[in-house]
Amino acid sequence: MEKLLITDDNEEIRTQLKWGFSREYVLLLARDGSDALALFKKNNPRVTTLDLGLPPHENGTEEGFRCLQEMLRHDPGAKVIVITGNDQRENALKAVHLGAYDFYQKPINLEELKVIVRRAFYLAAIEEQNRALHSVLERQTAQFGGMIGQCAEMQAVFSTMRKIAPSDAAVLVQGESGTGKELVARAIHAMSPRKNGPFVPINCGAIPETLLEPELFGHEKGSFTGAHAQVQGKVEYAQDGTLFLDEVGELPLSLQVKLLRFLQDKTIQRVGGREDIPVNTRILAATNKDLLKEMESGKFREDLYYRLGVVLIKVPPLRERKGDIMVLATFFLKRYGDLYTKRIRGFNSAALESMETYEWPGNIRELENKIQRAVLLSDGPLIEPHDLGFDAKLTTQWKAQSGIRTLKEAKEGVEKEMVVSSLDRNEGNIAKSAEELGISRPTLYDLMKKYGLYNEF
Repeated sequence: MEKLLITDDNEEIRTQLKWGFSREYVLLLARDGSDALALFKKNNPRVTTLDLGLPPHENGTEEGFRCLQEMLRHDPGAKVIVITGNDQRENALKAVHLGAYDFYQKPINLEELKVIVRRAFYLAAIEEQNRALHSVLERQTAQFGGMIGQCAEMQAVFSTMRKIAPSDAAVLVQGESGTGKELVARAIHAMSPRKNGPFVPINCGAIPETLLEPELFGHEKGSFTGAHAQVQGKVEYAQDGTLFLDEVGELPLSLQVKLLRFLQDKTIQRVGGREDIPVNTRILAATNKDLLKEMESGKFREDLYYRLGVVLIKVPPLRERKGDIMVLATFFLKRYGDLYTKRIRGFNSAALESMETYEWPGNIRELENKIQRAVLLSDGPLIEPHDLGFDAKLTTQWKAQSGIRTLKEAKEGVEKEMVVSSLDRNEGNIAKSAEELGISRPTLYDLMKKYGLYNEF
């Protein structure tokens, strides 16, 4: 059975909770902060109930907050449920801000508290599974050069990469900016027999057309003004390795012909030279353009397209990888949390909704940027929408722009409106609002968390 630590200086409450929870959990009982911390550090319970008013400050909160912070320093993933008096709502919210899982106001209704405790154990189990998943992702990251993904589309990409890496076949990677096309190319190179050779990237769209040919194929001394020496191009630099042509759709037609010749004959001629130079280089290319349309308009050669695209890999945009958004966000959160030594436990419900709703035009690059920013700016244990650069109103705007409103979204909209209206009418009184809405207080707390209302009432 799971271990549950109960900390309360009131013997009657300890007895009540012992009677209520003894059949479901192994109970650890503490009457003050010292006992609680000793039991916590020795037994590492997943869930703890903690009264804020503990000796020697039964009428204050100093000892309770000290215990809370010490427990979370020892185990940041522990679920601590703070128990408070009716007049201590501000302290309860402060405790949640410091990292407490939830709070419950006295008098204790055992059935309501049981629901909160069960939910805490469930969440702790899910987080443990996520940590195990993170270990799997770290291995995946090592194998695929920093790429991670659990969705079916990315698993198909990984499968193709494994199959083609040992060959010398040309590969064309298609995808929007920020989807990780260069990572795909680097991973294929790293898994290939050429891994000990150079990986040479060149962005075909970032170099002026007049300089692109000598950049790719090199030049002989005196071949043009300023050519004071013989210079090898990127194709030769990649000898026995891999040349990565990023944004290959930007190549001018004149260079497309020369690249096609190299792919056919495996030889090049430097600018100003006449000698055929054999080069053992594998070509990987990437583009964010629709090359089929470029071919129709005469901007890209059909024969080059089929030479480059012996194998075609399409990297899906992040908005089509819904199952991966949180996987990636959690991965980046840990990376930058460790880098900047920030103890951040995760994302609040509003931040989760914002990330799931957003269209991510900048794809993974944009997601990583927002997570890095959030880690730097966040002051609390949970990332909030404003940390990510989101306005709380944007979620509604994005949904409106998409023209889609599911039954679930409509239901949640009405639900949130009713909760906000009730809390407004009752001036933030949780008990009165819960009674008016016909729900329990823990259920109302859950709804407030879900819709990011904790800081508004």
